[in-house]
Parts: sequence; C-alpha cells; structure tokens
Amino acid sequence: MEEWLGFNEMGPLLKLVDSRVQKAGKHLVAVPVEREFVDLNPDHNYRVVIGDSRRMSEVTDDSVHLTVTSPPYPKVSIWDEFFTENSASSYDDMHEYLNETWGEIRRVLVPGGIACINIGDATRTSNGVFHLYPNHSRIIENFERLGFVTLPYVLWKKPTNRPHYKGKGAFLGSGFLPPNAYVTLDMEYILIFRKGPPRSFPPKDHRRYDSKFTKKERDEWFSQVWKVPGARQVVNGLERRVAAFPEEIPRRLIRMFSILGDVILDPFLGSGTTLKVAMDLDRRFVGYEKLPQMAEIIKQRVGSNRRPVEFLEQGRVVNELVG
Repeated sequence: MEEWLGFNEMGPLLKLVDSRVQKAGKHLVAVPVEREFVDLNPDHNYRVVIGDSRRMSEVTDDSVHLTVTSPPYPKVSIWDEFFTENSASSYDDMHEYLNETWGEIRRVLVPGGIACINIGDATRTSNGVFHLYPNHSRIIENFERLGFVTLPYVLWKKPTNRPHYKGKGAFLGSGFLPPNAYVTLDMEYILIFRKGPPRSFPPKDHRRYDSKFTKKERDEWFSQVWKVPGARQVVNGLERRVAAFPEEIPRRLIRMFSILGDVILDPFLGSGTTLKVAMDLDRRFVGYEKLPQMAEIIKQRVGSNRRPVEFLEQGRVVNELVG
C-alpha cells in the first residue's frame, strides 16, 4: 500500500505501509506496519545545503536515521572567530548557538534515530586564572533536556597528537616540577544519543542483515576507548579543522548505528568527510555547511568518479552536481 505525502525541498516523499499477518484468537488479521520515508529520486541521495543548520527547513520531520558530526568547539581558539561572527562570545552563548542545531536534529531524526557528536573539552587562561570548559558534559545536559536518551560514549584517543605550546611539544603547567602542572587533554568524546526507544525492524529485515559487522569489528568498535590518529588540513593558507575527524571515525559510527540505505546527516559538514564515507557505505546523505567557500573543498574530497552530489543554497536549489 502506498500513501503519497507530497513534496518538499528534498524531493518527492512516499510513505510505504506494509501489512503483517498476525494471529488474533482463532483468526488471522492483517496489521498495517508503517515503514520509513523513502525519497524516490535517486539524484537526491546526496545533498549538501550551503546554509545554517540551526534552520534545516530542507529536511522533513522524522526523515534522518543517524547524525554524525563534529561541531565548532566552544572555547577552542580556532573557533573563536566563528562564534564571534554569530554573536556568541561567551561559553554559555556558544552552547546556546549549538543548541539550536541540536533541536533541529531532534526534529529530523526518526524515532529511535541516533546522534553521534564528536566534541573535545577546552582549557584557557583568562586574567591569570586557569579554566576548564567541559563541553562534553554541557552537550549531554542539553541533549537530555531535549528528551534524548544518553547512551555510553566513546573516548577517542589520538595516538599521534602531542600537546603543543608555541610550536613545541609541551605539557601544561611547570614541566617536571610538582605540583602545578595540568593533565593534558589528549582525548575527545564521541557522545551518543538516541531519540526515544530503539528502532524496530521487520523480522529478517534484509537491509539490516546485509549491514552486519564481524565479531572483530564489534569487539573493537564497541569498546569505549578508540585509538585513531587525528586529521588536520591547511585550506587557502589558513589552518583550521575542516576535517575534525578522520574517515575512520564516521566509518565506524555509520556501520554501528545505521543500515544500508539509511539517511545520514552532518549539520557541520566541513570538508565533506562524512559525506564521502556515507557514499562508500551505501547510505544516503544530507549535510549543512555554512561557509560557501567550502563547496570546492567538499567536491575535491568526494572526487569526480562518484555518484552525483547536489548542492543547494538555503531557500533555493542550485543546479550543480558533482560527478
């Protein structure tokens, strides 16, 4: 049975309704079972919106299965300019800015959908006073206020990253002399949240079974500490984290928390790492990137021998495809 739902900026939408036969007393009855929204246009499988993820009007309610993202880190210096340009200069204001995107994630995720947020804590000395800014705990609090279920998180240790101060490897504080040194932050968090109870699937769902991982993958991926080298790039002569995580991070998360054909969202797309991995893993994708100049970087990362990616500007379609 098919029920048309009309169109939105992401293309035609269709709700599929199956009938599952169940026994009711002495009789067999057909029980309708709703399935998820399906975009009928294959050209809409990979979309990048050049715009602000605090207002994701191009994405319908309950249409995304998994969010994988690394937002700007409050109180980390490389993101100061970004937050200042958006009138968010204080720690609280920075998180209020991010909260607007978190609210949109809740709207667009399907029931049981997962959000994975890569974030690091920050340290800064202000007016001679040392401060720790626990970004991970603030984000957990804000997601729980939105009604999400907090799941156990991953600690991502970057083996090749060493603390730096003025270009030299260093630890914070007074070097080899106790007691005034500080522990160096060489871990980041991958916070994991679920929208309500777990997703349900029909028995023997072929897409789910075709998406299974091996025992070795399960044992490694579902351990709390991951040792994955970090990634950093230089863009237009300015160093910034356009790829806040290497491909291995979204690859694991997409395999762990989605099945073939699911829709993946990255609301802070940067250089397009999550998009590239979603393509590799046969998932559909929509991403948001606020900086228009990042479109060329995204195209380079995706490459020219892949399926087409459609670029949109918020509020209107841009007829430009990659591939």
